Amino acid sequence: MRVCTPITIRYAETDMMGVVYHANYLLYFEDARTAFLEAIGFPYERIEKAGLVSPVVDLSVSFGEPLRYGDIATVRTRIVSSRPTKTVYAYEVFKQGQDPDMARPCCTGRSTHCLVDAETFKPVSVKRALPELYARYAEVIEPEEGEGAAHGCAQKEEDGR
Repeated sequence: MRVCTPITIRYAETDMMGVVYHANYLLYFEDARTAFLEAIGFPYERIEKAGLVSPVVDLSVSFGEPLRYGDIATVRTRIVSSRPTKTVYAYEVFKQGQDPDMARPCCTGRSTHCLVDAETFKPVSVKRALPELYARYAEVIEPEEGEGAAHGCAQKEEDGR
């Protein structure tokens, strides 16, 4: 399953070159990840209410064509790996109007998250602590490109912020 989250590029998110400052893509990824969780019926608030949080333990980003002030971007998000101790999200950022199944993304990224106790920060198993979420991940996980991956996405209607 892929979820598309629209992002409107604000002036404050650009640098002296007039393009989105690279660190802002991490904020777009976070908006998209929380939208993904909502779309699969497990909003991040449920994780927090269970006394847990999901920090980033690894992150990678690759940049292509820049985004600029006023552009509307779409972040397409999917889960590519789910284990009891970590979940890997993949992100592709496109300009509005680009066909995500045909166009080259403006930016791609991956974030790996674990689940920890909010007070102690000790790791916990998603499979044991939130078995419903772990089962949902298993239902929506997508293989890597070229391995029968589905295309398109479920659209999030409003701006992700």
